[in-house]
Amino acid sequence: MTVARSVSDVLADHVTLEVECIDRMLLNVYVPKVQFVNGVVSFLRQHRGYRFASSALLEPISRAFVEDLRRFARDQGVPLVDFAKGQRKDDVAHEFLAGFDGTCQ
Repeated sequence: MTVARSVSDVLADHVTLEVECIDRMLLNVYVPKVQFVNGVVSFLRQHRGYRFASSALLEPISRAFVEDLRRFARDQGVPLVDFAKGQRKDDVAHEFLAGFDGTCQ
């Protein structure tokens, strides 16, 4: 009989993470309760106070979040780069790195 292995045990044999430099950050948010229809309906009706649930109600929430991120980046002097469709992020990052003459802290 074999003992069940955890996902991390299996991945440890096959996956290696190596970090050379952090040249960009990605924010990914996962909220399990709103991954399903009933969770979204509950969020919009109970948390946000809307009488009905509609996908149209999500757009202003997303827009406000993006505006807050832009404001924070501007206020903190953090460069924020918008990418064009199909633009390679690595190419843009290399352009920034080529113009960098300071030191990392």
